[in-house]
Amino acid sequence: MKKFALIGAAGYIAPRHMRAIKDTGNELVSAYDINDSVGIIDSISPQSEFFTEFERFYDHAWRLKRSATTALDYASICSPNYLHQPHIAAGLRLGCDVICEKPLVPTPELLDELALVEKETGKRVYNILQLRHHQAILALKDRVAAEGGQRKHDVELTYITSRGKWYMESWKGDDRKSFGVATNIGVHFYDMLHFVFGKLQRNVLHFADKSKAAGYLEYENARVRWFLSIDANDLPESIKGKKPTYRSITMDGEEIEFSEGFTDLHTISYQEILAGRGYGIEDARHCVETVNTIRSAKAQAPLNGEGHPILAQLLR
Repeated sequence: MKKFALIGAAGYIAPRHMRAIKDTGNELVSAYDINDSVGIIDSISPQSEFFTEFERFYDHAWRLKRSATTALDYASICSPNYLHQPHIAAGLRLGCDVICEKPLVPTPELLDELALVEKETGKRVYNILQLRHHQAILALKDRVAAEGGQRKHDVELTYITSRGKWYMESWKGDDRKSFGVATNIGVHFYDMLHFVFGKLQRNVLHFADKSKAAGYLEYENARVRWFLSIDANDLPESIKGKKPTYRSITMDGEEIEFSEGFTDLHTISYQEILAGRGYGIEDARHCVETVNTIRSAKAQAPLNGEGHPILAQLLR
């Protein structure tokens, strides 16, 4: 049984990490968040210590480190995006291997910094890249690999996940903290595209504002038109008022069904990490570079055929 700490225990994604810790037969020993709405801990690990000040959390973890019988083995990071790097570094310096939500960090330079802290501490950082464990995505990867790179597929990625007014009032609506909608809700999709279709060759931004973004990515084996949004008005008419989220990936006009199978991906990710097969810093580098380029790019008019269909509605 491994001993875990959790940083960011009140966040949206934290319960999936708590359940993954429990479902893999391990123990949540200590948790931290500046917010105290963490009653879910009672159903998963009621004996866990909980702190609302990072200094007290860190001091408690440091004291646990003095004995091999109490020392933490892992720290799981679910804090706001802009705090990932310092929280990961703190976990490593506490003698923990670290499991962190996406995006790992916003820039390649911060990946290099984390690699340095890994070297200094002898501990490892693992990123939750959950789509790499989705059966439909694995099947698609095998299908593309079997072709031996003989063709480039035409791919269309659409992800619309409705968010209410609270979103813009939270850290997620602050680009300095979330790094924008393309990074916050898109980074794992960009990782999936690289995972399936190979190295990125072109990265063009067509549109970006506070609630949506669109662009074009060209990989070794695919030409991808993408659109991401948190605006419910962008949902297809057929599901407005019925479902808050729409995911679609088509390849050469064929829909790739992956709407199901998401609920257990964090537990699978933990199983793989605990078995020594987790995804580390270099695995995350490609998608970090992708979102870093998107954030710094100036929007361009799409070339013929490279614009996502929804983009035409935005540019009217």
